[in-house]
Amino acid sequence: MQITALETIQLEPFPFLVFIRVHTDEGLIGTSDTYYTTDAVRGFVHQWAAPMLLGKDPRDIERHWESMYARSVARWGGTGTEMRSISAIDAALWDILGQSLGAPIYRLLGGLAHDRIPTYNTCGGPTYGARGAKGSTRGEGKGPLEDLWAQINEPEVLAQELLSEGIRAMKIWPFDPIALRGTGRYISDADLHEGLEPFRRIREAVGERMEIMLEGHGYWDITTAKRIARAVEEYRPAWLEDMVLGHDIRQIGELKASTTTPILASELLITRYQYRPLMEARAADIVMVDPTWTGGITESRKIIALAESFGLPVAMHDCTGPFTLLAGVHLALSAPNAIYQEHVRAYIRTWYSELVPESVTIEDGHILPPTGAGIGTHLLDEVLRRSDATVQITRLGD
Repeated sequence: MQITALETIQLEPFPFLVFIRVHTDEGLIGTSDTYYTTDAVRGFVHQWAAPMLLGKDPRDIERHWESMYARSVARWGGTGTEMRSISAIDAALWDILGQSLGAPIYRLLGGLAHDRIPTYNTCGGPTYGARGAKGSTRGEGKGPLEDLWAQINEPEVLAQELLSEGIRAMKIWPFDPIALRGTGRYISDADLHEGLEPFRRIREAVGERMEIMLEGHGYWDITTAKRIARAVEEYRPAWLEDMVLGHDIRQIGELKASTTTPILASELLITRYQYRPLMEARAADIVMVDPTWTGGITESRKIIALAESFGLPVAMHDCTGPFTLLAGVHLALSAPNAIYQEHVRAYIRTWYSELVPESVTIEDGHILPPTGAGIGTHLLDEVLRRSDATVQITRLGD
C-alpha cells in the first residue's frame, strides 16, 4: 500500500478548522482535523509533509511520526503549527490502518479498557470554536444549545437541562470575561463574586448531582489564580484547568499546593517531552491530552502510558472537530487511566452533522465505543462539492 496524495479541506464557516485526508493506492482514505492557524497547517502539509510521505506505506506510522517530528519540531523548534499538522496526519494514518484491518482504532490500541467512557459537556455554543480568536466570551445570546450564553446567564437552567439528558458533568469559564477586560493580574472582590455566581446558582439548583469543572484558558497570573482557587473551593469543583499557562511547571505546582481542588494540566502542552517534567514535578492531579494538538494518536498513547506510570488519571480534550473527538474516544476507551472524554453538545447537534454521517453515541452520560473500522466516520461527499470549500491536494508525481 502506498500514500498517493495528501489533501486539505477548509470550509468558509469554520476558518479555524482544517481537515486533512491521506489517500492510498488501494482506495482507502484516512481523515482527521485540527484547529487554529489553518493557512500555516495547509502549508506544512503540502510543502513539508507531502514530500516525506508520498509513495510510503501509510501503515508504518511510528516511522512517519519520527521522521516528521525529527525534521521539523526537533530540529527547528516548531511546537505549534508543525505539531498540529503532524497530529492530524498521524490520526489519519491510524484511520487507514484500522480500515485496512476492518477494526476500530481502539482494537489496535489493545482493545477496550472500558465498555464506555464518561463524558462532560463543554459549555460552548455552536459558533464557539468557529469564530476563533474573535469569538465572544459570553455567547451569541439566548437560544437552543447556546451553552456559552447559558453558563453565564442561566447556569442553573443549563445544569438542569444537561441532567435531564443524562449528562452529569459540565465545564464552564465564567472568569474569562473578567480576565479579558483586565490584565489577568488582579481581580477585585466584585469581579470575584461575579465569577463565582454561576457556581453558586448551579449548586443551589442541583446540589451535588452535577460535577463542575472550571476552565481558565491560562489567563491568570499565579497570585490571582490562587485567590480564585481558594474562593471557588466551597463549591467543590471537580478540577481547575489551566488557570495559569502551561509553560511554567513550577507555577502549576505552586497552584496545586495552594488548594484542595484537583489541578488539571494541560491541553497547552505538546508531546511527551513537555508532559514528562509536569509529571516528574507532581505538579498536577489529572493530565489532559488533545490528540490533534500534542502529536496525534501515536504520541497521545505514549503520554497516557507515561501518566499511568506516575499513577495519574487522564482526561481527553476536544473542542475542535468530529475527528479529534473520535480520536480521543478511541484513546480513552483503550486506556485504563482515562476518566473523561470532553464533548461539545452544541457541535455534535449542529454543524458536525453537516460534515460527517455519524459522530459519537452518548448514553447516560457516557460515550459508547464506535463501531466502524478506523476512526469511525468520514467526510460526506457533499463537503468536497461545497462552494465555500477550499480544497488543496498534493499527489504522488506532482
